[in-house]
Amino acid sequence: MFGQIKKMANALKAPSLRDRQMAYLNEAADRFDLEYRERQLDRGTFGRRGL
Repeated sequence: MFGQIKKMANALKAPSLRDRQMAYLNEAADRFDLEYRERQLDRGTFGRRGL
């Protein structure tokens, strides 16, 4: 019973910041895009809304 509850809780859990950053990097089209995205992560500008 607890296993089912745990599975449901994991399914509803939002992805972590690290998971979102890795997904963002994995979407890079080429090396230059990847480097640009890495710089955004280093600067902290990834995921900022309204700026």
